Amino acid sequence: MSQSASDTGGRRMLAARLHAVGDVRVAHETGPDEPAPGSSLLAVTSVGICGSDLHWFTDGGIGENRIEHPVVPGHEFAAVALTGPYAGRRVAVDPAIPCRRCEMCRSGYHNLCPTVEFAGHGALDGGLQEQLVWPDHLLHPLPDDLSDDAGALLEPLGVAIHAVGVGHVREGADVLVVGAGPIGVLAIQVARHSGAGRVFAVEPLAHRRATAERSGADAVWSAGDGAQMVLDATDGRGVDVVIEVAGTDAAIATAVTAVRAGGRIALGGIPSEDASSFPAAVARRKGLTFAMVRRMNDTYPRAIELATTAIDLDQVVTERHPLTEAAKAFGSAAERHGDKVVVAVSES
Repeated sequence: MSQSASDTGGRRMLAARLHAVGDVRVAHETGPDEPAPGSSLLAVTSVGICGSDLHWFTDGGIGENRIEHPVVPGHEFAAVALTGPYAGRRVAVDPAIPCRRCEMCRSGYHNLCPTVEFAGHGALDGGLQEQLVWPDHLLHPLPDDLSDDAGALLEPLGVAIHAVGVGHVREGADVLVVGAGPIGVLAIQVARHSGAGRVFAVEPLAHRRATAERSGADAVWSAGDGAQMVLDATDGRGVDVVIEVAGTDAAIATAVTAVRAGGRIALGGIPSEDASSFPAAVARRKGLTFAMVRRMNDTYPRAIELATTAIDLDQVVTERHPLTEAAKAFGSAAERHGDKVVVAVSES
């Protein structure tokens, strides 16, 4: 699966490749060969641009992983299966391919597989191309009432589901979400549907604060005074759980200040540098538990259930571009003028 589409045979197709920081190029390439047994040929329909995609676009990588050769980005995507068991059907695509043999995989933690391959990461091309081949067991048929865009956004919804799970959100808990980007606003809704009593949010951008309010947050504050406002709203006690999805030290400091003694902080944000810091003395006095959010783990069935019954994923989309404008889409997403930017590769 690590072979790039440009190295295989097949028809010509359009693909967007990230060559270096800020350098996305759309060009015709040779499409994939016929899939091997157990995999399907897909026609990609919709691709969401994620914050982690933007780290590759603006920072040249994530952590120790850097751009080593041009790669097709995109791990939030939906498609139409052209072959295989779902031929002719629309599908959402789980972008992670774990080995399914290691200790972590055998224990049910596929997201912690040390040799996992991930779409648009390293040597594995992602969804910003007209066609690709993907394992059948990672395809999830889409209900008729979910759009192609919603199918792509099942992935960030899955991350939000996983983050709320890592946070151990319990019935009646007070929850704070720090960072109201697309995953943050989805985490607000997932926390609510997981039984949280009150859900607050802290976000520096005014238009994303408005989105958080529309998504059901009980109160939303700016980043500057957010922690104090949370304490005021909880009579000085603090919230039970913080879900941090901003990726900055300031966001973690807000979480440490706003959470109660003995509380839990789920860290889901990705920093631009491969290091994070927090106010250690306060965290120690409070006896806090920090838990890291690593992508998601087998959350597509739950994501589909929520997307068809409780959460409108299409409302998160504020901008759509054709594949030929992939570079423009990345630039706009990096400016964070709206919420979710989607690239419409083709129509189903």
